Amino acid sequence: YRVSQYYFDHAASAPRRDEVTEAMAPWMHGVVGNPSGSHRAARDARRAVEESRDVVASFVGVKPGGVIFTGGGTESCTLAVAGVAHQHRRSHERTTLVVSAIEHHAVLDAARMMAHDFDSVYVREIDVDEDGVLDVAALHDALDDSVALVSVMAVNNETGVLQPLDAVAAAVQGLGPAHVVTHSDAVAAAPWLDLAYYCAGIDAVSLCAHKLGGPVNSGALILRNDVALDAMMPGGGQERGRRGGTVDVAACVGLATAIRCVQADRTEGDERVRAHQRRLRAELSQLPGAHATGEGAATVPGTVHITFEGLASDELLFLLDQDGVCASAASSCSSGAAVSSHVLAAMHVAPERARGALRLTMGYETSDDDVTAVIAAVSRAVDCLIDESRQRS
Repeated sequence: YRVSQYYFDHAASAPRRDEVTEAMAPWMHGVVGNPSGSHRAARDARRAVEESRDVVASFVGVKPGGVIFTGGGTESCTLAVAGVAHQHRRSHERTTLVVSAIEHHAVLDAARMMAHDFDSVYVREIDVDEDGVLDVAALHDALDDSVALVSVMAVNNETGVLQPLDAVAAAVQGLGPAHVVTHSDAVAAAPWLDLAYYCAGIDAVSLCAHKLGGPVNSGALILRNDVALDAMMPGGGQERGRRGGTVDVAACVGLATAIRCVQADRTEGDERVRAHQRRLRAELSQLPGAHATGEGAATVPGTVHITFEGLASDELLFLLDQDGVCASAASSCSSGAAVSSHVLAAMHVAPERARGALRLTMGYETSDDDVTAVIAAVSRAVDCLIDESRQRS
């Protein structure tokens, strides 16, 4: 087994930061009080949780009372989508959930689950253009009196393309006083964007820690406004009755510490990673059959998404892994056969291109040497697969 030398899969899970490990350590062994208790150990735990809540709230630009700690990004999205739908359907004959066609399955599956389980709940999926940007005109057309929630991610987790959240907020506000909840899965955006600014018009924002260099099973749903939603885990009254269960102190501390680290890195790191992105796109796009995804759209610095016509992602990733490179295809597999990404399908990427998708995602620690090595590794892998294809034919 060879340890990877080049880690280009930050969008799946960012490397755990040393500062996070150190900050979590006191809450990982010995007596860790229940934050709901009244004795000294409980008060210490509660103080750590509330200090963490302050950090998360500031990160998104809301009051601390709007932060609901969760077990990760998927739970945060489910709580927003299903929680709002449950609340709405009890007082309305029809409940419509409007989502973009490129949402993470945490949002799509939660919406589809509600529509499957309740005859009065419906889902409308909004198309995107060829660069993967939401069709705002189609969103306007989808809004009516039955809409309970509009969920549009801040940044697509596969392509890194930014979505027009200001236009989403404006479209919903144009409905007038009848309040529709706006939600954004900001998991892929959090390492790169000022969420207090970028999500300023959004009611509910989902985060997760391990995409920031924090622990897994740690996240938050942050409410900017007074959002009516049902708890998906009732019982105990924790998190102001919006999420039952004892709060994991270490997880909260880890999320807050990861946020602090990301904010500190941004001052000098963004442009360096952006330069890496430009170089990767330029050089990999020269390879046979290569197409850079979302070139006409704004993207976060850390993502480069390329498709290779006539190649297969699994074969490409196998060769990269053998060369010490961790990357991903941003696609799923079913019964051993590669299935094209729903994101690329929504962008009308041809199947023969989509099946050769490659996603390279970086962090602030990514170096020039790392980029040089990955360009060489991808080039070798592509050449090898093309040679094999020629030999077969």
